[in-house]
Amino acid sequence: MSELTQQELTAKIVASLTTLRALVATIDAAAAAEPSALPGWSRAHLLAHIDGFARAATRQLESIGATEPFPMYDGGAEGRNNAIELLALMRADALVERVDQSLAALGSGVNAIKAEHWELATGFRGAGSVAELFEAIWRESVIHSSDLLRSHSPANWEPEFNAHLFTELASRVPKSKRYILQPHGAQRISLGSGDEAVVLSGTDFDLAAWLAGRQPLGPVQATAGADGADLPELGPWPSGLKAPN
Repeated sequence: MSELTQQELTAKIVASLTTLRALVATIDAAAAAEPSALPGWSRAHLLAHIDGFARAATRQLESIGATEPFPMYDGGAEGRNNAIELLALMRADALVERVDQSLAALGSGVNAIKAEHWELATGFRGAGSVAELFEAIWRESVIHSSDLLRSHSPANWEPEFNAHLFTELASRVPKSKRYILQPHGAQRISLGSGDEAVVLSGTDFDLAAWLAGRQPLGPVQATAGADGADLPELGPWPSGLKAPN
């Protein structure tokens, strides 16, 4: 969980959604057909995913307090993936307008949450709290702003966001491993509890990008013992879906 207060996290989400909406607005038909930072996905696929997540998260926020939380996506992982493929075929201007509307609705939903809602259960990851869903919204909006490959990159990620990713994505470290992150000019961060230790050094945003499965902008150097080593493996992304993401 983030150490940010509800008010602080809400402000960061609103700012990140504003940035994402501005970037989405720059995409025309030619840009939509070009690759995103995600392998195998065009920008149109990424826009379709952003739209699907925004609508799913908004629906969760609008139904908090329900007797039994319902899943984030109708049809689970398969339903989500099918919807992405279908929406990616939309005319670019219509898709951009749709995404802008869904992000605007998500921002309204975030702003409507009160303190008494913070720990209520949602359908995120089964029964995750509203606070956990807020963190997911923050992650999705910031990371996908970079994935669009427009004027935003991991270099724009703020230190608090990078620190959040180090905590949230520690589950990607294999059980037998321990990854010791050494951000330039900052204290070391130990992830995992295995016996095989690897030290990874770089800027905080490059280390966060690597941990998130994105291409770092600068070098991330790995050492095991006193020797240089290849970048180590990572486990799967912790998914909001019951089926693999």
